[in-house]
Amino acid sequence: MILLIVLVVIVLALGAFVASIYNKLVTFRERAVNGFAQIDVQLERRHDLIPNLVETAKGYMSHEKETLEAVVNARASATQARVEVNGDPENAAAMAKMASSEGALGGALGRLLAVAEAYPDLKANQNMMQLTEELTTTENKIAFARQNYNDQVNNYQTYKQTFPPVFIANTFGFKDSAYLDLDTDEKAYKRENIQVSFDDNDGPAAG
Repeated sequence: MILLIVLVVIVLALGAFVASIYNKLVTFRERAVNGFAQIDVQLERRHDLIPNLVETAKGYMSHEKETLEAVVNARASATQARVEVNGDPENAAAMAKMASSEGALGGALGRLLAVAEAYPDLKANQNMMQLTEELTTTENKIAFARQNYNDQVNNYQTYKQTFPPVFIANTFGFKDSAYLDLDTDEKAYKRENIQVSFDDNDGPAAG
């Protein structure tokens, strides 16, 4: 009888231990999912700003059709990539495609804003100034949300790979969340954003 009681206690203690690790894995995973949701909100905001930005620029940049079309096409690809991710950061292939598409969109926007520097009337347009300011704010929010998300993913992955959580994670099928790396494209976006400056006396000049 005593042996049975001891076995029951051991089983209960082991079950509680496993449940504790399982719950912690779920907590870390959900923090990563919620972190990605914040990125997704800002990416949607970015995509929503672009049609108005392009439409405003089109009235002043009639000879920059290729630049404008590049932004429109990049936005379409990025929007489709977000749909494929569908809020699931564990979908590594879709996350990689989204990162690439958003990077391409950032580069296209950078080129558009760089070319816009050569059009003083466009720069002075109230709608353009407001859209540019909102876009800049959104880009900053994306960068902040991405950093937070990657931190949450790192916490999740680190805990999941330790002992004994690694066994619980493998047993219950906890998958890795994919890091989101846009550093290269963000830097390119910022560089392209300042490549062209407008000199009232000499016209467009390299920055």
